[in-house]
Amino acid sequence: MTLEQTIAAIEPLDEKAMEQAWQHWDSIAKPLRSLGKLEETIVQIAGITGNPRVSLDRKALMIFCADNGVVEEGVTQCGQEVTKAVAENFLQVRATAGVLCRHAGADIFPYDIGVAQDTCIPSCKIAYGTKNMAKEPAMSREEAVRALEAGIHAAEEKIKDGYQILATGEMGIGNTTSSSAIASVLLGKDPETVTGRGAGLSSAGLQKKIQVIRQAIDLHHPDPSDPVDVLSKVGGFDIAGMAGAFLAGAAHHVPVVIDGFISAVAALIAVRLAPLASGYILASHVSKEPAAGMLLKELDKEALLHCEMCLGEGTGAVMLFPVLDMALAVYREMATFESTHIEAYVPLS
Repeated sequence: MTLEQTIAAIEPLDEKAMEQAWQHWDSIAKPLRSLGKLEETIVQIAGITGNPRVSLDRKALMIFCADNGVVEEGVTQCGQEVTKAVAENFLQVRATAGVLCRHAGADIFPYDIGVAQDTCIPSCKIAYGTKNMAKEPAMSREEAVRALEAGIHAAEEKIKDGYQILATGEMGIGNTTSSSAIASVLLGKDPETVTGRGAGLSSAGLQKKIQVIRQAIDLHHPDPSDPVDVLSKVGGFDIAGMAGAFLAGAAHHVPVVIDGFISAVAALIAVRLAPLASGYILASHVSKEPAAGMLLKELDKEALLHCEMCLGEGTGAVMLFPVLDMALAVYREMATFESTHIEAYVPLS
């Protein structure tokens, strides 16, 4: 579907399925609501899918890989060649995300949506990296829409193949700079408030990064009421791809998991484009990046994991999968009060 068609297809969650899921939780022979946010998440997934018989047997991690022209400004510790190297390692399951997927029972799908070199991973390349946003817009508006739609189409393929939950990931040297710029605009915060050290900048490097972000925003004046404008002027192709995946999941009633800071920026773009998409999004963990908590608050999401991670690649999102599997095991397999002839718990005022 096109971007417009995808947004138009997004509906509210199924309240009846959620009510039925709560009824089932409350029938299980354990103290009421004692699994806390895990119960809430399974109920949310019932509302997403429209079915209280929740199943997450087929899981996928989608990693959008792209380079960022702003690297020219010296805002990173390493060069763009690392993007290609790590992206291709995903195919050999040698990167961190690949190792975690193997142990979580998830399949991994990297996409070249804008790497600065040719790669051997599946391509939906919009361009060979974005432009340097400190000097010119990162991409054209048309490229931004194409990148969003590339993410939509990639997610639709996985949904068509039977995947029941999608995790979002990214790989791209310089993408915390792009993400911090987007966060600054959409959250209405000064760049210094939302910008972190990324993959390990020095204090001087961090100040340079903040200066470059401020320069780009002052130069292009991205419109916070127009997410596509923000994306085109200071964003990245990987961010756009993930935003498209969030929208596709919402349109096709499949939950999509936020990873960390960069993924949360993509989720916020998706929700600003289609507010109803929020109900279809799950938050995995709270990244160490300064804006991570701010973004989750803006999205009205509470993460289930607090591990102080900031690795990227979808690693935090994949780590949520085994937790959901254990919650589902209780939901589907545990005895009920009725079957054990135990008097059911009732809410007490």
